[in-house]
Amino acid sequence: MSNKKETSGKKESNMLLELVKDLIIAIIIAGGVLYFVRPTIVKQTSMQATMNPNDYLIMYRQAYRSKSPERGDIIIFQSDLMDDEGNDKLLIKRVIGLPGDKIQIMNQKVYINGEEYKENYLKDGYTTGEGTWNVPKNHYFVMGDNRVVSVDSRYSEVGFVDKDQIEGKVVIRLFPFNKIKTF
Repeated sequence: MSNKKETSGKKESNMLLELVKDLIIAIIIAGGVLYFVRPTIVKQTSMQATMNPNDYLIMYRQAYRSKSPERGDIIIFQSDLMDDEGNDKLLIKRVIGLPGDKIQIMNQKVYINGEEYKENYLKDGYTTGEGTWNVPKNHYFVMGDNRVVSVDSRYSEVGFVDKDQIEGKVVIRLFPFNKIKTF
């Protein structure tokens, strides 16, 4: 009888050891994956109709480690705006202006370096507001696709986005399943 208890105790000990090893391996794998990607849920309407509230996105965190954002990229960045808990708010916007660009909005159209910029993804088909901005070095001019409600680089609350503020590039929408899309 004592032998059965010892054997049973060894089995339980081995099972526990295997469970701990599996758990450690899972944590290492999850940490490695999260180093490269980050899941994100859209909270606002500023990127409609490209993205809607509760869309589930995957952001590639290493996208701009060795290269710079390109015009049209959809990025997630740290802003100076505050969320409901008093933390700096992450925003999702589209890169419109690159360092050195002159951005002008007039007659509901966007001009980059004097040329009209065609944007077939806009929710309402036009851009509100007017003004001219010169994008500084290492900064980007960003706007939401729903220009009527988007708080973006047109407004001093957001302004130009420093490359160091960029958390990553949106690469895929995973949910809703009928709208899976790569960006």
